[in-house]
Amino acid sequence: MLQKFDERNRDLIVNVGGRLSHRDEACVSPFDSVVQGGDAVWEGLRLTNGRIFGLDEHLARLRRSAHALGFASVPSDELITAEIRRTLAANSMRTGVHIRLTLTRGVKVTSGMDPRLNVYGPTLIVLAEFKDPVYDQSGIRLVTSSVRRHAPDSLDPKIHHNNLLTSILAKIEANVAGADDAVMLDSRGFIAETNATHLFLVLPRSFLALPRGAGEDPVLATPTTVACPEGITRAAVLRLASSAGIATLAGDYSLPQLYNASEVFVTGTMGGLAPVVSVDGRSIGDGTTGPVTKQLTELYANLTATTGTKVA
Repeated sequence: MLQKFDERNRDLIVNVGGRLSHRDEACVSPFDSVVQGGDAVWEGLRLTNGRIFGLDEHLARLRRSAHALGFASVPSDELITAEIRRTLAANSMRTGVHIRLTLTRGVKVTSGMDPRLNVYGPTLIVLAEFKDPVYDQSGIRLVTSSVRRHAPDSLDPKIHHNNLLTSILAKIEANVAGADDAVMLDSRGFIAETNATHLFLVLPRSFLALPRGAGEDPVLATPTTVACPEGITRAAVLRLASSAGIATLAGDYSLPQLYNASEVFVTGTMGGLAPVVSVDGRSIGDGTTGPVTKQLTELYANLTATTGTKVA
């Protein structure tokens, strides 16, 4: 999977610190914390029919992450939303748009790691691009990466931070293997997520040692968020599944369970829902999109097309 340049983005207007500039002229200070040490938090948003799905949840996570990192100040939700609106209006955008929202600690008086050197900031960056869901809806292929997700006592995933080197290293391994993305395990060897998305598995109850009294329907399983972020799309899919009468279970899952799932799909703001057809050379189910994946994909598409905060 390789994203291609979209001609509609050739003359994008980018918002850096409230300044609207052409993409070729937009600049971030070399003294900014995001340059000095990846000291920033971010969110991915999707604009559909003039609305951003889950905007309140995304801004709340951004605020929690910035607070956990000890940012001296965080712009109000109203200010951030206003800057998003300005950026979308400058680009005449209304639908089919992905927004990368970044909040850095700000600009330092001199280079260095010490947050006390930050005397200006924070810096808000709004990058909006015309971008359709990036994954092949006929199915993607995954391989398992040798790179592990951080444990909470190392770099807690509850902070949605800009330190993405582990994800990049895992993606490099997937590229070398000719796969679309990489499965990443936690420090205990259980599945965490992929380098870019959350994972869902459709498993038989017998494979989970669950009581049969609740019926024989399969269970929609997903790894816990011990070693991955608490995804907004992930939470929406769990709610949709529950409303549709699909049993869900968050827990610790191993690679053999992933290989033997009847269906697997990934979720994320940039890609929505996408089926997985193979992992490490093992076919998932019959290698096509399964009924649970199809059902939830349709429900999620309807949800994002009809709900959200109106911004354009």
